[in-house]
Amino acid sequence: MQRCILSRNTVRSCQHNVQKRHIMGFVRNALGLDPPPSPDEPTPENRFHAWDQSPSPDLRERAATIRALARCPVTGREINYTCPKSGIPTHHSREAWEKDLEYQQSKRPEILKKVNIYEHDLRSGRPFPEFDFPLDQDFDRMVNLTNWDLFFYTRGFYSMDTEFQLAAVTKMLSYPVTIGSVLHQFSPYSLNPKGPVTLEGLKSLAALRYTLYPEQNRRVTSITKNSPLRIFILGARAEAQLPGHVWKQLQFMFPETNMELHFVGPECHYDRSKREYVHSSSPIVRRVDETLSFVYHTDYFHVYHEAQDFFPYDPYTDIFFCFHPGFAAPESRENWMGKTMEALLDTKCAVFTTGFNELDLKRDVETVVEKYGKELDMLMEPVHNAFGSTKWELNDMNPQEVYQFNMFMAGFRGKRYHAIEV
Repeated sequence: MQRCILSRNTVRSCQHNVQKRHIMGFVRNALGLDPPPSPDEPTPENRFHAWDQSPSPDLRERAATIRALARCPVTGREINYTCPKSGIPTHHSREAWEKDLEYQQSKRPEILKKVNIYEHDLRSGRPFPEFDFPLDQDFDRMVNLTNWDLFFYTRGFYSMDTEFQLAAVTKMLSYPVTIGSVLHQFSPYSLNPKGPVTLEGLKSLAALRYTLYPEQNRRVTSITKNSPLRIFILGARAEAQLPGHVWKQLQFMFPETNMELHFVGPECHYDRSKREYVHSSSPIVRRVDETLSFVYHTDYFHVYHEAQDFFPYDPYTDIFFCFHPGFAAPESRENWMGKTMEALLDTKCAVFTTGFNELDLKRDVETVVEKYGKELDMLMEPVHNAFGSTKWELNDMNPQEVYQFNMFMAGFRGKRYHAIEV
């Protein structure tokens, strides 16, 4: 009998709690209040784990890599101490960590913490509704390219309410949207002196937009109108492995244009089943749909240029992008600053390049200008990229070095008209 009474009391209590929750939910909706956070939603607290004891084997392996290869900025010895603020191995010992006042007083511990929690979030197994990308743009809606927030809103993306969602999505979309933001008629980059685009840059972009918006240019010839826009991505690596639906976001910005993405470089085509890069003597073509195609060229650009495989070049339909090329980097300078750069300038088409930060980009641009200054025109002065990735990354060889993809951008082109000395 007592059990029966307890059971009834329990039922009454449950009914009362359910009714209370319904009333609270109604009040929240009526007042426009946000619902209470789910315990599964990512927060800095529930995504923070020291990499040495991470639930993810990948991150435990990265911690071991840092310990094996990186060096302490204070002692120059191997790294054996995990920073308690960031959860990432950074110094040889606690004593060295405490002595590193420059590190303690900088923003690096907080940025490294973001690296930590972003990586754990991607491996958390939570649902990722933010990856449900929208399809084609309604003709009565205009894309706003001022910043990420307005782009997502006007394109109808899932509402990005947390930094975790932004980090995950912007890292993927940074490549196609960066290209789109340069080409679009409502680009956020304006003409000098208010913006970074030079007069020569305006000429190059005007030629490309002449093709991209045929309905506004009735004089577009049938040959140009039927030709696809060729976007060459030199030194392609991670961007060449992005899924088709990610790159399709670029084509949705120009619904009347057929596009060919030409990924060029020895690391542009990765076979996931064999876990190795594929090298082919002929182009590897993959069609996403009738308006978008991927073409993989697994050698250096100058090889195809000398063979005239890409001829003829057309400034109205061809554009080049180099994402983090490292023109000035010792390990990659030789590959870029010889035949490849000469071939690139010889096309007379627009070339845009990005960097991990302002210093990285300016070094690259200065290296190109120093060697080929008389043979090129600047199209865009170095500027902060409105569509750089918001996700912080870490160099495992030097955990003090953090960066974000495509944070700064510049543009140049081989000089079309050479001055004649009189």
